[in-house]
Amino acid sequence: MPGEALLFLFGTIMAAALLFMMVFFTIMFSDLECDYINPIDLCNKLNQFVLPEMLAHAFLNFAFFINGSWIAFAINAPLVAYNVQKITNNRHMYDATEIFRTLGQHKKECFIKLGFYLMAGTDIVVKEGRVRRTSNYVVVLHSFHR
Repeated sequence: MPGEALLFLFGTIMAAALLFMMVFFTIMFSDLECDYINPIDLCNKLNQFVLPEMLAHAFLNFAFFINGSWIAFAINAPLVAYNVQKITNNRHMYDATEIFRTLGQHKKECFIKLGFYLMAGTDIVVKEGRVRRTSNYVVVLHSFHR
């Protein structure tokens, strides 16, 4: 049980980091719309976070798979598959010459990921609470049998 609790604690931290990353992306896209930042600076700032965000989410999903948390794995698998598809088609990096044409799509994707990470993080916290509660009951029951 402690391994599962640690996994869900790690998942909570990762979900929070991914959530804050998507908030940063959303703010940067809004700054571009309001002309507070130029497209080259925006792409330079965001491109350094694109692959780490995708790899962190894939690693978290891999950890769920290895641990046997099938529901958490199944919930996260479609987004991992989408990210893999973007990488294989070479559409994962932002291009400064086309950012204004594709800004609506990027913002929409960012909002969807923001909502996904928010729901996934909430789900992980709830499951972590159940795991801790269950492991506490096991410890209490084990101490009564001595």
